[in-house]
Amino acid sequence: MKKEFTPKLFSLLKQGISKETLTKDILSGLIVGIVALPLAIAFAIASGVSPEKGIVTAIIAGIIISTFGGSRVQIGGPTGAFIVIVYGIVQQYGTDGLTIATFMAGFIIIGLGLARLGNLLKYIPYSLIVGFTSGIALIIFSSQINDFFGLHIDKVPADFIDKWSVYFNNFQHINLYAIGIAGATVIITLYFQKIIKNIPGSIVAIVLATILVKIFNIPVDTIESNFGEIPNHLSLPHIPNMNFDTIQALIQPAFAIAILGSIESLLSAVVSDSMIGGKHRSNMELIAQGAANIASSLFGGIPATGAIARTATNVKNGGRTPISGIVHSLVLLAIMLLFAPYAKLIPLPCLSGILIVVAYHMSEWRQFKSILKGNRMDIIILLTTFFLTVIFDLVIAIEIGIVLSSFMFMKRMSESVNIQGFSSENENDEYLFDEELLDIPNDVILYEINGPLFFGAARQFQETIINAHLQPKVIIIRMRYVPFIDATGYQSIKEIIKTYRSRKIKVIISGVRPTFRKDFEKNEMFKFLENDFVVDDINKAIEKAKMYL
Repeated sequence: MKKEFTPKLFSLLKQGISKETLTKDILSGLIVGIVALPLAIAFAIASGVSPEKGIVTAIIAGIIISTFGGSRVQIGGPTGAFIVIVYGIVQQYGTDGLTIATFMAGFIIIGLGLARLGNLLKYIPYSLIVGFTSGIALIIFSSQINDFFGLHIDKVPADFIDKWSVYFNNFQHINLYAIGIAGATVIITLYFQKIIKNIPGSIVAIVLATILVKIFNIPVDTIESNFGEIPNHLSLPHIPNMNFDTIQALIQPAFAIAILGSIESLLSAVVSDSMIGGKHRSNMELIAQGAANIASSLFGGIPATGAIARTATNVKNGGRTPISGIVHSLVLLAIMLLFAPYAKLIPLPCLSGILIVVAYHMSEWRQFKSILKGNRMDIIILLTTFFLTVIFDLVIAIEIGIVLSSFMFMKRMSESVNIQGFSSENENDEYLFDEELLDIPNDVILYEINGPLFFGAARQFQETIINAHLQPKVIIIRMRYVPFIDATGYQSIKEIIKTYRSRKIKVIISGVRPTFRKDFEKNEMFKFLENDFVVDDINKAIEKAKMYL
């Protein structure tokens, strides 16, 4: 327990970090910090907030996630996954509403970690994750059409269909300079590292585009023309004003931020584990993520989580301890303090090109295509989550996706429960039970249950036995392969016993484990069944049946 809630950095410092590892971490942190700059700015703008909020988030949240997190190499900050949620909150509640929702989400994530729910989040179906991730990617792509083509639309609708309707009505205003800059940015971002490995293509694209636009006075929108100056300092922390009405209004967006942030951060940690052969501490990671979101909101930032692309960049450049993540945040702080006046010159078509590359990598189109060839239930979850994310709302998509996945899981589990009935009239019945030699008397039916007896399968179990239309004198229910029974399962057993008791048929339950016997007592089963008719061995059950007969 103590290790589970110990930050990874603390454990590594206790073990000792070599000079060689430290050097690699610092160099990797420098590279990742440079990579993170345009992404932080782009994610903030796409989310409907000012550019510096993205940088602030990467600085504050990045340091906290790396210092107190449960992963060796996790890089934290704003991510593309949050664009949809943040944009929706800002449109409906303003930036103050976003601050409060992020603040509340931080406490929810900490609660998930303290409750040790980090391990449970990994059981969310992959088809659901691919569904909403691909949906987010399509929304991010759609949100960048205005800047990519230089359409100069002042107010782009939030709704997906309305947005494209406005685009089609304004394509006559295409700016060829904007298309040239955005297209060149996409090409450079995708392919530059094949030429020079350690220099991020996005940074090269930004530097070249900014210089060209400034020197030749190219008529495209820039950060300065749309947002003004970028502050070169961090604002003082400020606790948002909240009351019960505000909390009530923002609790759903806060939970959406918390659930999405938790899934994204743990998914990133799992991916990085596979890259370095490590093992993260999921609950400690959630606690750090929660603290990072609280701190980010206090400094005026936006929601933060583990960033898969930046974490992978960290690993590929030699980062092996949380020191690289701390360095990445310090690099961003230095850039903000020293170079903020120059960042305002970045052309928006360039940032849109970077985000379109992000959307392409987020789309997971190969996995999407692969799932479409698979199980019908996975296809339903994938497409439902995808279309709900795109057409309606990410919050609704996650909620319905999880509920749908739960129903699908219950259906599969109930179908996995196998109930077989055997009697002395069965052919070769002495070899029906793992080659056991069983002497089943006449007027006795033996039912074998294989699988969990939970609410999804309890009704099937009850109907199978009661509707058999047989009239034996004794029924033996064998439960040796039942791993657990829930309240509905116990109720079904009671109903079966009462039904057969009314027909003067005796019920014997066999294969009952010691733990189940305690649960039998808690669920008052012995009010319906004598204690000695609940046995742990099938041979004892058969002998009991013979004695009764």
